[in-house]
Amino acid sequence: MTPSYRAPRLTLPVGTRDHSDGPLDAPLILVEYGDYQCPYCGAAYPIVKRVQKRLGRKLRFVFRNFPLTNMHPDAQRAAEIAEAAGAQGKFWEMHDHLFENQPSLGDPTFFLRYAGKLKLDTARLERELEGHLHLPRIEEDYMSGIRSGVNGTPTFFVNGVRYDGYPELEPLVAALEAAEKSSD
Repeated sequence: MTPSYRAPRLTLPVGTRDHSDGPLDAPLILVEYGDYQCPYCGAAYPIVKRVQKRLGRKLRFVFRNFPLTNMHPDAQRAAEIAEAAGAQGKFWEMHDHLFENQPSLGDPTFFLRYAGKLKLDTARLERELEGHLHLPRIEEDYMSGIRSGVNGTPTFFVNGVRYDGYPELEPLVAALEAAEKSSD
């Protein structure tokens, strides 16, 4: 008898440490482990936006950093930039900007122009980047991904269970709706 497959689960539950968009009490939670320089994450970004729009207040979206530094040399710095913006209350704005401008990630000044538009304290941002202040959080995200069975990006979890399908709109929505039905 062959054992049935059981998808990996999140080892670090979603909590207050996470960057999340949507109601804290939403019945559906979509977690993405992503890399800002990954072209597949870049392709999944607008799909996630459409999933969020479709499911509205039923969905809480969480992003965790999983920079694949051996393939994407600018991914870790981009994650640090997003975290530094998050420390000033602008994580999602910077997250979106980084994904929407992936070709510019190698330009060391590109994020500073946007940080100014967001009215961030750019001197503080630069100090935090130089000191790698947010690296421990990125490493915590990364290691929680490893322990949860993440081996590439993007990797999604639907209500704590790894989603092994392709990150397209209809399959993701179907997986989320199935998770909602199974929790009833």
